[in-house]
Amino acid sequence: MLAIKTSTLIVAFLFIGCSEESPTVTVKNLLEMSKPQQSEILKAINQARSEVRDCHDGLGLVGPAKALIWSDNLYASAYEHSSDLAESDTFSHLGSGTVSDVTGSNAGKRSLFYERIEANGYVGFHSLGENIAGGQEDIKSVMKDWLESPAHCTNIMSDKFSEVGVAVVVNPDSNFEIYWTQNFGSKK
Repeated sequence: MLAIKTSTLIVAFLFIGCSEESPTVTVKNLLEMSKPQQSEILKAINQARSEVRDCHDGLGLVGPAKALIWSDNLYASAYEHSSDLAESDTFSHLGSGTVSDVTGSNAGKRSLFYERIEANGYVGFHSLGENIAGGQEDIKSVMKDWLESPAHCTNIMSDKFSEVGVAVVVNPDSNFEIYWTQNFGSKK
């Protein structure tokens, strides 16, 4: 688990370390995640998908589900939304409609999650989903919270999805300070 140090708006991707030691990292303006970071988030998501669980959504036991693969386009849309939430200090699946909601601002309205996904190059999809969270300091905490929420758990466990992209943006001057977006998709 990595700790976060912030003094300005920073973008960071938090992950559970593979070793016993957990370094402290400050990352500024990170637009692309490294392969190890992608690997760690995929590991956490796919570990959850590999288990049978009850999401308490009325569907009973689900899973295990096939492992997801990383999508740079879904990551880009997740990054756009987490950045918007952090900059506008809002918390919604709808974009803020401000300049930080790039897709919505370009269209003159608040963006919808599927519009952000399409605008970031994920086209020809069969299924889409989005989870957001705020305030969790690491991937372990956010995954725990998502898995305890019926709708979020259902997205994580859905066999309709084959790809994922996750981003987190930190703004210490905002309500939640840490904003997570997890976008799911499957192509036709």
